[in-house]
Order: sequence, then C-alpha cells, then structure tokens
Amino acid sequence: MFSWPLLFGLLLSLLLVVHPAPASEPGESPSARLAEILEDDEARARLIEELRGLDTAREEAPEADVPAPISLARQVAELTQGFAQSAVAEFRGAGQAFAGIADEGLGPALSQLGEGLLDLLLLIVATVAAFLLMRRLARPLFDWISAWAAKQEAEQYQRQAGSRFVSLVGMLWRAVAIVVAAAIDLLVILVAWVAGYSLSLFVFGDAGVMDTRHSLFLNAFLLVEVFKALLRVVFAARNDALRLLPIAAEDAAYWNAWLARLAGFIGYGMLVVVPIVNIAVSPGIGRAVGLLVMFAAFINALVIILQNRKQVHDRVQAQARRAELGFTKVLLSTLAELWHLLAIAYFAALAIVTITHPEDALPFMAQATLQTLLVVGVGVLISVVLTQLISRGVRVPAETRERFPLLESRLNAFVPSSLKVVRAAILLVVLAMVLDAWAVFNFTAWLASDTGGAVVLKAVTVAIILAASVLLWIAVASWIEHRLNPQTGVGEPGARERTLLTIFRNAIAVALLTITLMIVLAEIGINIGPLIAGAGVLGLAIGFGAQKLVQDIITGVFIQLENAINTGDVVTAAGITGTAETLTIRSVGIRDLSGTFHIVPFSSVDSVSNFNREYAYHVGVYGVAYREDIDETISHLRAAFAELLEDPDHGPNILEPELEVHGVTALADSSINIRVRIKTVGGAQWAVGRAYNRLVKRHLDAAGIEIPFPHLTLYFGEDKEGAAPPVNANVKLLGGLAAAGGVPSAAAQGSARPQGEGADRPQDEGPDRPEVDPREARTNPKQWEDYDEEGD
Repeated sequence: MFSWPLLFGLLLSLLLVVHPAPASEPGESPSARLAEILEDDEARARLIEELRGLDTAREEAPEADVPAPISLARQVAELTQGFAQSAVAEFRGAGQAFAGIADEGLGPALSQLGEGLLDLLLLIVATVAAFLLMRRLARPLFDWISAWAAKQEAEQYQRQAGSRFVSLVGMLWRAVAIVVAAAIDLLVILVAWVAGYSLSLFVFGDAGVMDTRHSLFLNAFLLVEVFKALLRVVFAARNDALRLLPIAAEDAAYWNAWLARLAGFIGYGMLVVVPIVNIAVSPGIGRAVGLLVMFAAFINALVIILQNRKQVHDRVQAQARRAELGFTKVLLSTLAELWHLLAIAYFAALAIVTITHPEDALPFMAQATLQTLLVVGVGVLISVVLTQLISRGVRVPAETRERFPLLESRLNAFVPSSLKVVRAAILLVVLAMVLDAWAVFNFTAWLASDTGGAVVLKAVTVAIILAASVLLWIAVASWIEHRLNPQTGVGEPGARERTLLTIFRNAIAVALLTITLMIVLAEIGINIGPLIAGAGVLGLAIGFGAQKLVQDIITGVFIQLENAINTGDVVTAAGITGTAETLTIRSVGIRDLSGTFHIVPFSSVDSVSNFNREYAYHVGVYGVAYREDIDETISHLRAAFAELLEDPDHGPNILEPELEVHGVTALADSSINIRVRIKTVGGAQWAVGRAYNRLVKRHLDAAGIEIPFPHLTLYFGEDKEGAAPPVNANVKLLGGLAAAGGVPSAAAQGSARPQGEGADRPQDEGPDRPEVDPREARTNPKQWEDYDEEGD
C-alpha cells in the first residue's frame, strides 16, 4: 500500500543529504524548508537534477576497496585494548566525580537524593508486602502441587516393578507440575507488580502521573523477581518434587538464598540506585556507584564459589559414578572439574560488561542469563527424556517377538544409537544458542545465511537417508527372518528356501550399503562420478585378472538356480562327500564324516551328487550259505523290515510300507546274494540301513541261517580209484570238538608220510600250525586268515 508519510520522510532525508540548505532562521523546521523548495520551480528542478547526478556519480564511482579481514589475534588485541581504555576511563571518571563531591561537600548531593525518598520507600514496602502476602496465600497451592507430583511419580515407579529407572510418564507429570508451579509464581509476581504500579499512580505522588524513581523500582522489581522465580524452579528449597536439580533440600536452600541475595543486590543496585544517583547527583557518581556494586558482587561471588568448589565437585562426581550411560558420566565429570571456572567466568563477564557498557550491561546480562537458563533447561529436559528412552530400550509384544525373534535386538541396536545422535545434535544446538545469547556467535544469523541453511538442510537430509536405509534393512531382515522362522505358522522352510533367502539377505545388505553410501556422498557435495567410473574400471580389471573368481560366481549362480545344493544336504562335490554347512555365491563349505571342513570353490565342481533330494533308498545285499532255503531267508528279511517299521526312531523315516525285494542277484563264490531296497526320507538312508542290518543279523541268527564269511577250504584231492593222494598231513582237532561229539580226541591224530623227498623227516619237525576251532570259524574269520597266511 502507498504511504504518503513514508514518501515525505524519504524526500526529507534526501534533501538533508544532497541539498544542504543555508542556515535557516531559528525555529525553522526541515519540513518547512522542503515545502519552500517544492513550491519554487527553479529550486525543485535543481533538486531533481542533483538527485539524478548523484545516481550517475554513484554508478561511475570506482568500487571502494574492500578492507582486508582482521585476524583473530588483532581482534583479541583490539578488544583487550578497548576494555582497558574503558576501564581506565570509568575509574578516572569516578575519581573525578568523588573529587567534585569532596570539593562541594555532601550537602547538595544528599538533599537531591532525599527528594521523594519517602514516597519511594513507602512504594517499596507496599509492593514487597503485597508480594509476600500473595506468596503466603499461594504456599498451600505449591505444597499441593508438590504432593501431587510426588504421588504420581511414586505410582509410576511402583508400576515399573522395582525398575532402576523412573518411569518416563512420572517424569512428564513432574515436568507438568514444575511448569504449573512456575506459572503460579510468575502470576504472583505480576499481581504484586500491578499493585505497585497502581499505588504509584493513584496513591503516591500526583494522581495519574508516575514518578521516575517509582518506575525504576517497579521495573527492577519485575526483572529481579522473575529471575528469582527461575532460581526457585531450579532449586525449589521447600518442595522436593518441584526441584529441577537432583540435590538435597539443604543444599538447594543454600544456593537459592545466596543466588537470590546476589541477584537482588546487583539488580536493585544497577537498576534503581545507580539511575537515581545519575539523575539526582551526576552520571560520574552513578558510574562510580555501579563499579562499586559490581566489584562487591564479583568479590562475594568469587568467595562463595571457591568455598564450595570441592563440595560441589565431589557431589557432581558422585552423580557421575551413579550414571548408567557413558555420555552422562563424561558430561557430569567434565562439569565437576570445570563448574567453578564457568561460574567465575560468568561473574567476570558480568563485571566486564558493566565496566565497558554501563548503560546496557544489566539488560544484556539479564537477557543472556535468561536465554541461557531457558535453553539449558529445555536441553537438559530433552536429554533426560532421551536418556530414559535409551536406558529402557525397545520392547515389542510377545507375539511379535515370537514371529520376529531378532526384531527387538535390531531395534535396540538402532533406536538407542539414533537417540544418541539426536542428543548430540541437541547438545550442539544448545551450545550454539548459549554462545548466541552471549554475543559470541550469532546463531540466528548463521541459520538465516545460505551457508547455515545449506549445512542444516544437508544434515537433515543425510539423517533421513540413513534412517530410511536402516529401517529398510530392518524390514527386509525381519521379513526374511519371518520366512525362516518355523513358529510363524508358515511351517518349516525348505533347504532351498533357506539358502536362497540367506543369499538374498547378504545381497540386499551389500546393495543397500553401497547405494546409501553413494547417496550420502552425493548429498554432502562429493562428486561420485569418478568413484563410479573407478569402480567400473576396477570391476573390469578384476574380471580379467580374476577369471577364476568370476567362474566361481557364475557357476555358483547356476548351481543355486538349479537348486543343486542346499545348506544341510549331504553331497559329493569335487570328490568330497559330507554335509554342506555354508553356502555362498562363490563356494560351498563341506564337513566330511571325520569332521574336516572343506571349502570347495564352485569352479572346481564338475558335478554334484545330492543324497538328500526328496527321497533316498537303502540298498542291502545279504548273502546266505548255499545250503539255506531262499524263500525262508526272504521271509525273515521281511520280518526284520516289519520290526523296523515299528521302531519309533526309524519308522517315520520309511516312506514305503513294503520291503522291495529284488531277489537273488548273484550266485557268488561262497554265498547266495539277495538284494532288498527300502525307500526312506532323503538323508535318513544311512541310519535306516544300519538299523535294518542289525535286525537282519538278529533274525537270521535266531533262524539258524548261516551268513557266510571269507574262509579257506582245504582239499587234498584223490586219485582215479578214490584213494588218498601221496601226501602226509597232520590235522589236530581241539578237545572241545571231541567232547561235543566229533572225532575222539584220542584218535584225533593220523599220519601219512610222503613217498618222495623228505619222507624220512620226523613228524614233529613239520611246520607249526595254529589250532583252529571250527565252531569259532563263523564268528572269528581272523583265525582262518591267520591259518591261510601261516601254512597251507
């Protein structure tokens, strides 16, 4: 909207800048001079030409030299020099003021100060009395709020069933109680301030007119009491449940009283006494009084801080030792070591600002202190809430935990880390705002600048990208875990599904990590084009230089697609037989029967034999003696199979209820071989076969059916007439055989001597031969092997 007053002000400013008027008569205003110029055509035209010439000269003028940036050391030096000069000037002015009072005497100064002093004292007494009365009336309300907050916190603590951490809900109720109590306290101060203003306007002095001294006191009263109210929020000496700091009531009362007295001394001294002295006496005396006030306050604060240095250090260190989180321990330990330095620096800054800028010192310090307390309080509150969340962890419902067993652990690994990052960011923001409050760093201007906005935007974007990537990984991993979990209602997953899902999870992890890294690097301003090109060249080099690796991967992909090997299968690959324990895109890990673990690259696998695919067979070949009946033997084999079906361990692994008998497969040298086959679950054929062999042995032994074993039959031969050959053989039968009804032991020996060379050799000079018990031949074939080796 067009504004005529704005245009008038603009023209007036231009007139004063570019068209300085001659000396005007006393009382002639600039607006009247502008009116005269606008009414005169020649003067108006000259003004327009001069304005146009000013624009032309500004365009043609060379650019001013940009001053070189001042170094940090020079800034510090100039600041120190300015402080020293200001301090010297202030002290010199104070000395001159006191010298003037000494020359003139105290009478005039005291008389000026005494004017209106009674009304001011009455106003002070009335305002303070109103404030104390309102505080007294509000005391029961504060006590009730404190009791309510303590009750809520105790109930929430009991609901935690003895948890070491106070419930977050209880802490929130306590925060609400503190805020409500602070609001009531501020309302009491405001009511007392309004009452004081009313008394100043309508009771003391002229009606409807406020004395300057009254206004100074009421403004100081409002500022000082609001600061004391903040101190009561922090310490709350009378109400434990409304205390922000976790300290004892005695310590809270001590620090609250000391800081309140110091705030009252500085506030009323600098905002009431010093201005009144400036008005009534002289500004020099006022500055001197201000210096005395701040010097006394600084000395008092320094003494109190040094007296309580060790006590506060020990108590803060005790709090640090009781802290659960490492961040809290480090923060409290650092605060314990540096608290006295920070406090001394605060009061030193207050004194310095008062000396260098006496007019703006206290308002600046009050604003900086209030902003610091507010920012630190909010930051501490948020940090405490985040600490409670980190300490408590994430709990998922029992049903969800059953379906996703690792979801809770993944969330507890991600959420606390995220909260720690958020807490660190809050700490940085609090620090920046505190520096902004003390005019060390203009945080607001930095945020409004292009650099600050870009940094914050990039930080938020990177945080969102990382959070989205982690949440996506948790979702994918939880879904894979859900598919692999047999308790989810889907059932036991197959070996192929387990293998493919495991490989898919690893591939997703690698791909997600790579994509997230690339996006983050691009977001923070790093050119990822050379990285991508370098990765392509590197991949090409690896393809040429590591052909075996490429072959491993390609063969592994096809093996997985063809479902040749799954984790847990018993396979034969590259001549190695065992259980496939690990399966990657490049190799398979096989553990053989002896427990040796083999890593077999897929490039060396020409064929795969899988013993676990769908079903398997136990093929058994059982040999019996030639004299045994084949049909009877088969019936006993079927009986052994029927007993095997009743076995609770092996029966469920048999897929066919009938024994598959192939019949006689061979008439061997010493046995008739009968082959049978049992259909079993894949991988169970060996256990079923061992159990069936045991039962076959039992059944054939019980039926007296001979199972042949390797042995040697001696045949001496005979001539055409059937007579014995011309051989002398010594045969010795054991006595047990004769007792069992065999050849009598007394006649167990016979002799025949050869008719040729060696006939005259004594009988007992023949070779020693082992004694063989024919009854043990079926169970101890080793005897016959020894016999065959030692003599024939």
